[in-house]
Amino acid sequence: MGNLWTAIILIVLISIIALVLTLLVAGKSDEGYNQAAKQNISHLSLIYIVAILGSIVALVVYIVWFS
Repeated sequence: MGNLWTAIILIVLISIIALVLTLLVAGKSDEGYNQAAKQNISHLSLIYIVAILGSIVALVVYIVWFS
């Protein structure tokens, strides 16, 4: 069970790091592109949030029903 929690924590940390790095890269743009980038970052953040929450739900379902 200890390895499972280690894997869960590792997946969450990697996801958070990926989100932060994506936002940092997306934040570097010229002035004309900045307005469009804000909307793109919002959409990308929403995708990350949905993916992370979906992954957590799937993991919980797997643990409850298949362990």
